[in-house]
Amino acid sequence: MSLNTFGHLFRVTTWGESHGPALGCTVDGCPPGVRLSEADIQPWLDKRKPGTSKFTTQRKEPDEVKILSGVFEGVTTGTSIQLMIENTDQRSKDYGQIAQQFRPGHADVTYHLKYGVRDHRGGGRSSARETAARVAAGGVARAVLAALVPDLKINGYMVQMGVKPIDRARFEASAIAENPFWCPDPVMAEEWAEYLDALRMDHNSVGAVIEVEATGVPAGLGAPLYGKLDADLAAAMMSINAVKGVEIGAGMAAAALTGVENADEMSLGPNGLEFGSNHAGGILGGISSGQPVVCRFAVKPTSSILTPRASVNTAGEAVEVVTKGRHDPCVGIRAVPVGEAMMACVLLDHLLLDRAQTGGMRGQIGSAR
Repeated sequence: MSLNTFGHLFRVTTWGESHGPALGCTVDGCPPGVRLSEADIQPWLDKRKPGTSKFTTQRKEPDEVKILSGVFEGVTTGTSIQLMIENTDQRSKDYGQIAQQFRPGHADVTYHLKYGVRDHRGGGRSSARETAARVAAGGVARAVLAALVPDLKINGYMVQMGVKPIDRARFEASAIAENPFWCPDPVMAEEWAEYLDALRMDHNSVGAVIEVEATGVPAGLGAPLYGKLDADLAAAMMSINAVKGVEIGAGMAAAALTGVENADEMSLGPNGLEFGSNHAGGILGGISSGQPVVCRFAVKPTSSILTPRASVNTAGEAVEVVTKGRHDPCVGIRAVPVGEAMMACVLLDHLLLDRAQTGGMRGQIGSAR
């Protein structure tokens, strides 16, 4: 049982390791007749690729995607789409010292305990490098969504670095692409730069919280009880390497609200159903309500750091581990496009599931519009 696949109808299987010759994915269930080329996928990979600023790993990977199957004369054929991204800048010697040691906070020890063998070069499959394949699959999903639901938009951004959250009152969507942190608060972006510089100089790392919002999501996606849209979103985000927590809408903060505060009041407006708030994050009973779908996930600090940490080796001896190489001081920065990609894959999967079950039939509120 490999468990390298996610999705129901739109299914993605990723393959490859951080320091192998290549990595990629097989995308199955993509509808035929959708225009698709490498140029439709590459911009999303460019958002995620390493070495784009001093605040990310300096590994230089072009992350150029190649479509090997499933596309003919510029359109999808309905058969499986094979995507490949070559690794070109591996420095496996950086990891020689930890071949017999376990980095605290990393998956080294659990891979060893489960399989008895592990690829220590950059963490193998547990490396964040694996997420490049997810972003490529997300590019396919976005192309299909653009054809089927043109008004659907997905936007991710960082809302917290370490103990420093953004000020929502300063939220500027236009600022997200103007700083290296995908931060919608331009004041906090400058503060984060100083904060992360100090951590880098101190051979340390820090975690982050990413928010992904999808607008224009049709009502009716998802199903009770074990096909909930929010359950699949939570599983998708939780599957991203280094993610330790997921929230939908108000999330954990909902526990501090009263029923009066939490209930998203409804009314019928000129364009249909309207909500006074969105504590539910656009999902009620596992089914999308037509409001923006809002998901947040917490990314832990990068475990590979130069500061010595106490651990053991495969012989059970006490050691101090120092991880050399090129690593992200805040891996959450490059998790933003990954979260967007997972949102795209899950929404398309549920859109296809809904079309298969209901054919798009919907209940009406008030007079037909």
